[in-house]
Amino acid sequence: MKQAREIVDQMYSNDAFSIWLGIERLEERAGYSRLQMTVREEMTNGFGIAHGGITYSLADSALAFASNSHGLQSMSIETAISHTRPVKAGDILTAETEELNQSKRLAIYEVRITNQDNEVVALFKGTVFRTEKPW
Repeated sequence: MKQAREIVDQMYSNDAFSIWLGIERLEERAGYSRLQMTVREEMTNGFGIAHGGITYSLADSALAFASNSHGLQSMSIETAISHTRPVKAGDILTAETEELNQSKRLAIYEVRITNQDNEVVALFKGTVFRTEKPW
């Protein structure tokens, strides 16, 4: 079975959206992913803060990388996010994933997103379906 890094390498190389976001992979292992990105001006909304989809997308990528890194292809079936602080252009965001529970078919993850001052800006929870198809 492939190792976590090999799986995430394969996923990331075909992930045009994560690449466009400017996501940098800091660490990955089975069930875990830590990502970082800088918010750009074109990612802000009419209020001058980052569009909620930016933190959501960062967390969604972290969920995908962490859940697939066990070696079985997995896909999200339910997600939710709470935005706790405004995010502005120039902010450096870090997403860190924690695997809360894993069974044969389902796994639950929490992604904590912090800014450059280590302030929590969003909390994301995701449930994935684990297929039997290996990477």
